[in-house]
Amino acid sequence: MAPVLVDSLIIKKKDFNTVQISWQVYLHDDSNQSIWKNRIVQKSNLWKYLQSMKDEDYVQLKFNAPCPNFEEENGIVAKAVRTCYRHIDINITQTTEKPITSSWFSAIFCLTGLISNLFALWVLVSASRRTHSRSRSSFLIFLCGLVVTDLMGLLVTGTIVMSYHITRFNWETFDKDCHLCNFFGLSMVFFGQCPLLLGASMAAERFVGINKPFSRSANVSKKRAGGIVVMVWCFAFFLALLPIMGLGKYTLQFPKSWCFLTLLQDSNNKAFGLIFSLTGILSVCLSFVLNTISVITLCRVYHDRESVQRRRDSEVEMMVQLVGIMIIASVCWLPLLIFIVHTVLQQPVEGLKDGEISRETEKFLLIYIRLVTWNQILDPWVYILFRRAVLKRVYPSLTTRPSIVSLYPTLTASFRRKFTQESVIS
Repeated sequence: MAPVLVDSLIIKKKDFNTVQISWQVYLHDDSNQSIWKNRIVQKSNLWKYLQSMKDEDYVQLKFNAPCPNFEEENGIVAKAVRTCYRHIDINITQTTEKPITSSWFSAIFCLTGLISNLFALWVLVSASRRTHSRSRSSFLIFLCGLVVTDLMGLLVTGTIVMSYHITRFNWETFDKDCHLCNFFGLSMVFFGQCPLLLGASMAAERFVGINKPFSRSANVSKKRAGGIVVMVWCFAFFLALLPIMGLGKYTLQFPKSWCFLTLLQDSNNKAFGLIFSLTGILSVCLSFVLNTISVITLCRVYHDRESVQRRRDSEVEMMVQLVGIMIIASVCWLPLLIFIVHTVLQQPVEGLKDGEISRETEKFLLIYIRLVTWNQILDPWVYILFRRAVLKRVYPSLTTRPSIVSLYPTLTASFRRKFTQESVIS
């Protein structure tokens, strides 16, 4: 008699007459009984089968068939339990691929990112106290929101990863109900989508400020900018909640140190994988289009004979920083997002059991996640290095002339006098 199984499980033999199912698993034996987590089985064909195994405290089995429909049989209620643990070939760490799983990657990336973001936050807070431009103040709110998001993302995910590398805790034992794994996966999606969405929001704000500076929509106050940041956070959080609500699921990933969305071809996981990746790709594309138009507008105006004498340092500074953020996000994120789309849409690999992902997919997913981490490390240095104080040393001809009307030299003199440095909004 061979039981039909649908995932990995651990069975603890309490004594000679009882067997404790200590993890989420569906079993099916000759008597057609359905047994689930924390059920003690006595005097059954399943019990006899388990007793025939070697007398060890724990027996590791593997699933080889999909889970059938659940129903009540013989007075035992069988309920579907979503598990976040799947079969992972951890022996990969013993091969030439071991360097990519090294804990030193996590430690160095996390520490470098935290220091960089703390320094950038200090720079931005200092700059916000000195600025008098309303447009600059609102842009700094977006930047502060981005820095805080990157900082908290590194702090939350880095703490869990480093705790695993230090203690080497067993996920199946430590987190039986998948609460920690779900939280980790939610954090990865939330803190991953926020920078991309914030980048698109900043691009839209600068697009309106540069191309339609006198419209009411360009009047983005600090309060309104803060509201947009909160809305982005709420949308990203809702997106991250989808697997917990049933659309896809978060599972433990190779090398068993982190959790993320599941790259399987079933309908739910495929749908969430496409939602996650396409949302990120659309955000990057929107940023690229809006930033390109804004840069072209600035270049066209700055080549005007009259306006060349009235360069807007703040506009240049904001656009340089925004373009830098966009380039870093594109380089760091697009490989992962495209990889997810390709993986969930491709034909299933032959020879894999249900719930398994190929070794190559596991390896590339980890590499692309390492690349994504660089986004949180490099972003702060965009704010630190691409400031006017630094740009002037590289390009001394930049002068401080913050009047926006220099972008529109055809305005009449009487109309120009209505605008002052304090009242102008880009």
